[in-house]
Amino acid sequence: MNTTRHSTTETRISAALAHSQPSTRLQAALAAGSNPEPEFVEQLVERCAIEPDFFVRDMLTWALTRQPREITVPRLIAELRSELAQARSQALHSLSKIGDQGSFAAISSDLMHDSDDEVARSAWRAAVALVPRGREAALAAELATELGRGDRDTQLSLSRALIALGETVPSILNAAAAHHNPRVRAHAIATERLLRDPDGEFAVAIKHATRIAIGPPPVGDAGC
Repeated sequence: MNTTRHSTTETRISAALAHSQPSTRLQAALAAGSNPEPEFVEQLVERCAIEPDFFVRDMLTWALTRQPREITVPRLIAELRSELAQARSQALHSLSKIGDQGSFAAISSDLMHDSDDEVARSAWRAAVALVPRGREAALAAELATELGRGDRDTQLSLSRALIALGETVPSILNAAAAHHNPRVRAHAIATERLLRDPDGEFAVAIKHATRIAIGPPPVGDAGC
């Protein structure tokens, strides 16, 4: 592609990404991913931060996975410091899809405990997807401190993240099931049930676990 044609394509995609119609923005993201160029990275990342349509955001992430990794990953890591919650969340999601384990270090404790539930959920998923071998136990312990947080969807996201971390999780859940906070106890018990029966209904598990958890914690509980 010559310079003039390249510039024209970049300008056209930039304009289309800002179009009022979601279908036009979707096609622009598809075009950027189908014909990857380093110059598209900034536009795609910036659009991720403000894009209201779920399907367009999903296509933007796909387009980012197609761009040069050496440019895309550092730009996404920088976006984790954005003041916009959606920017942080989408950057985490895109990093998890790119799958560069070197970016795990950028998923800070602050992100995993972000006050915005969607950012925290994205951080949990990304951390689990990118965690280096041997660091699963430490990550599971970190994530377990969020047991009891949020609504049903947030709790299910955390349960799935914990379960994905494997053999270190049962002992952590067992300890959390004796926590002084009944919400934490209920969430831990429900996660244990989901671990034993991955096809089980989480809503049923959490309802059953809540009935168990409203009683006092076992004698000798020192908390988690």
